[in-house]
Amino acid sequence: MTTSTPYLLPDVTAVTGLPTAVRIHEVGPRDGLQNESAIVPVEVKAEFIRRLAATGLTTIETTSFVPASWIPQLADAEELVTALSADPELPGSLDLPALVPNERGLDRALELGVRHVAVFASATETFAHKNLNRTVAESLEMFAPVVRRATERGLRVRGYLSMCYGDPWEGRVPVAQVVDVARRLADLGCDELSLGDTIGVATPGQVHTLLAALTAVGVTTDRLAVHFHDTYGQALSNTLAALQAGVTVVDASAGGLGGCPYAKSATGNLATEDLLWMLNGLGIETGVDLAALAGTSVWMAEQLGRPSPSRTVRALAGQRTDPHGLDVRPLADDSDA
Repeated sequence: MTTSTPYLLPDVTAVTGLPTAVRIHEVGPRDGLQNESAIVPVEVKAEFIRRLAATGLTTIETTSFVPASWIPQLADAEELVTALSADPELPGSLDLPALVPNERGLDRALELGVRHVAVFASATETFAHKNLNRTVAESLEMFAPVVRRATERGLRVRGYLSMCYGDPWEGRVPVAQVVDVARRLADLGCDELSLGDTIGVATPGQVHTLLAALTAVGVTTDRLAVHFHDTYGQALSNTLAALQAGVTVVDASAGGLGGCPYAKSATGNLATEDLLWMLNGLGIETGVDLAALAGTSVWMAEQLGRPSPSRTVRALAGQRTDPHGLDVRPLADDSDA
């Protein structure tokens, strides 16, 4: 039989110039599961969110109120939100945002009592057409009444901005172009903007340059979040660059689930566990239990029938249990043949 090794946590070595705390905006249930080829049962989605909440995550993006023909994997939005609303295990302070593409999507969210919504814009014309069948200007025009009505009802509104660094059809995206769309999206009244590296091509220098350019036009880091994909293995280094620039909200997906159904070169999101390993090592507070989250991602991987792509999950799953008794065993039998 193989012997287990102790559960390890990173040594804490703080670095000056970084925030003391970071809020993780967990996108696994929405951005992660929307890219699965199979339809995940609503009961599994609800249990996934319960387990994520139990780890200490305070913001968990649940679903998107888009037509079922757009993203069939999220066709159960009403059923899922209704189930979560009636769940006594979820803390009342838990933030459960949902995406809305237009006023009809907002109407569906309002009917169910959703208190935090998001719109999703593009920095490039090609992706705006492929994602929303509109130009950038037309999509912003469509979002204007959504943001206005949501804020009038007291909802928080997040604005996603995709293709901030590169586009698979248009190539490198000029900083000035991203700044222009971001500023217009912010001017609509969004409380927070999430800057997306949708196909994972950014490098830290680009991150610093974009954040500095946004700050120069008044879109400061206290209104910004970052959303990196790990196509070229740069998501963590890009996140660190954003933290150095003053960003304190980072999007991540438990187990590294996700991609983008409209950008085929987009691979998985930054894994929440990989992010946590880095933040824990830097002494940055998140309130999230890494061991519990790794166990949750192993469980979700079992539901999907494949191992988690997260390096940290896979490393921890090689150790049978952690000191808290949470099972992070690998999916396969680890006994010797």
